[in-house]
Amino acid sequence: MEDQKITNGNNKKLKVLLIDDEDRFRESLAKQLSLRGFDVLDASNGEDAIKIVRHDNPEVVILDQKMPGMDGIQTLKEIKKLRPEVQVIMHTGHGSIESARVTGKFDVFSYLEKPCALDDLIKEIKAAAEERVYAMARNEIPDVQGTSLKNWLIGVQNARPGIILLGAILFLTMVFIPAPQQLTDFLSAKKTGNLSESIAGYAEYQKMEKGQTIVEYYGKKAKLYTKTKAADGKVTKTAPGVEKIAFKAKVMIGVLIVAALFWATGAVPIGITALLVGVLMYFFGVFPPSMVAKAYAKDSVIFIFGVLAFAAAISKTGLDRRIGILLLGTSTSLRRFALIFAPLLAVTASFLSEHALVAFIAPILMLVYMGTIQAAGIKKDKGLVVMLLLMLTFCANIGGPGSPAAGGRNAVMLGIFSDYGISISFGQWVKMGLPFVPVMALTIATYFLVVFRKKIKVKDVNVAARVKREGEKIGRMTLDEYKAAAVLILVIVLWVGFSDKVGMGGPVILCLVLLNILGILRWKDINGISWDVVALYAAASAMGVGLASTGAALWLANTFISILPDFLRSGTGLCMSTSLITGILTNFMSDGATVAAVGPITVPMATLSGTSPLMVGLATAFASSFAHMLIIGTPNNAIVYSLAKDPETGEQLVTMKDFFVHGFAVFLLSMAVLWIWVFFGYWKWLGIGGV
Repeated sequence: MEDQKITNGNNKKLKVLLIDDEDRFRESLAKQLSLRGFDVLDASNGEDAIKIVRHDNPEVVILDQKMPGMDGIQTLKEIKKLRPEVQVIMHTGHGSIESARVTGKFDVFSYLEKPCALDDLIKEIKAAAEERVYAMARNEIPDVQGTSLKNWLIGVQNARPGIILLGAILFLTMVFIPAPQQLTDFLSAKKTGNLSESIAGYAEYQKMEKGQTIVEYYGKKAKLYTKTKAADGKVTKTAPGVEKIAFKAKVMIGVLIVAALFWATGAVPIGITALLVGVLMYFFGVFPPSMVAKAYAKDSVIFIFGVLAFAAAISKTGLDRRIGILLLGTSTSLRRFALIFAPLLAVTASFLSEHALVAFIAPILMLVYMGTIQAAGIKKDKGLVVMLLLMLTFCANIGGPGSPAAGGRNAVMLGIFSDYGISISFGQWVKMGLPFVPVMALTIATYFLVVFRKKIKVKDVNVAARVKREGEKIGRMTLDEYKAAAVLILVIVLWVGFSDKVGMGGPVILCLVLLNILGILRWKDINGISWDVVALYAAASAMGVGLASTGAALWLANTFISILPDFLRSGTGLCMSTSLITGILTNFMSDGATVAAVGPITVPMATLSGTSPLMVGLATAFASSFAHMLIIGTPNNAIVYSLAKDPETGEQLVTMKDFFVHGFAVFLLSMAVLWIWVFFGYWKWLGIGGV
């Protein structure tokens, strides 16, 4: 028979290892598979098979369960230790339901009796080869296509040597170039208390003493002072030089560049990049070890961890389906989901925690997606899952401008207003910001309807009906659901009424403890959350602290402003430039840190140029909600990314590339709607602030 060459993704013959102690059977089957185009290796015992697996890396193994010496199950265990991605087809002449059950405990792809029809075996081998791709993704094993230098440099997800090399070059270049004069000027300027001075935008300006420089303040905070002991035993502390602090600031800018590059391209696993941020901060002495650890353990990070675990508990009880019926009851089609649910969600996110809303709704939409593709008889509908989940997180993001209660960034801006003697009531903020929210949500909905109209395979998606069917599957509410609902109400009350005192992380951790005491949440449920996403957000928080404390964020913000043309430094132009700067920075830093860095710079600029500082401050706060492009931009994105995985294959359904591509488009739309509908629209019609 002619060699048909069955290939894998590298255009090489699919490598199959045949393990059987019956020589005649093994040799005959190996010959038949070779003639069918497979690259066949064979072994008569488990010991030899382990050596072949170690050195020749077969993709599929056909394993006889009954063998003398090391039997099939022992061999299987050793193979999985060495190569967890290898797919094993258990082949035995002693097949039984019991043996299938036993081997099934050890991750067998399929179970076939020996002998079986050759065509059936080949069909299983091909299916196993497909599953191996998913297994490699689950185990973070790179699958590089081809052997050329170009392919090696480009690499694959989580293994891109070329990008890693580029990141190293950019980092070292940033660290060792001379410090910009403006940066050293900022670092050495003394605080006078005049809020219009150049360093008023420093994130910790209010904590500095009069006459103190950023060098002195940060040097003391990071314990960079050197101690000198005189002959008389007197110890004096000397502040570090400005060059040393400028070096730390350049390190943090380099960290920002590398982290953004690696997260955007998937050069290494997300969690590894998150660890790299801390490693660089440790070894370049940005903070002492205890402070680096503290920067990673901010309240927002505890909140992310808690919400992911809490969402798992809600899903476990089935309460998420009940919530889905209430929230998605009108979404009888994708069009209604986009045009009705999206603005309702965005407006709700203006007054309640958008992070909590996303955490509760994302699992429901995943259920809708999985049920829809199963009913349609297809394996995947990339367009549908991306549309459902990205529309959710983007609409939750843009709820921020709606009211002062929409997030910590707004509280930061209220503090800046207070510093400058500007007051704004809750109602005034709502009047100036809420009209933006539903219009922007409808714009996002229209974008997804237009862009994905041809990309979605399943056109008839009744979200409400699917959620209702999921609810009917579990029958009436159980005692566990009532318990979970009570805890959910408790956490919402604590978030709404006491988050200013106990933060956002404290209440959700308390509720995790209660859920465990009530017998709903187990520790293994917590172990199952996406820890890489928690690590990612922790690293983003640490990076924000480092950028702000070293003065790097202040320099970045001023650099953006300094390159602006004159018409963007006053009036409506200043509102536009402020929102653009904030919108860009907030994709790389936490929204609160961004507002803290940009607001104190632009608010006094407004006063000096005769522009309403209230308008400029609100423009800054509003744009800090536009963190659509990167997972690190907001907890909403991190939560959606962590939940957007195929429960069967482990495949990441919504990727970082999806966030960047569609997030960039929605970011541009957000800026356009803010400028046209708000700055040149209803603000002028309402006669607000004279812009």
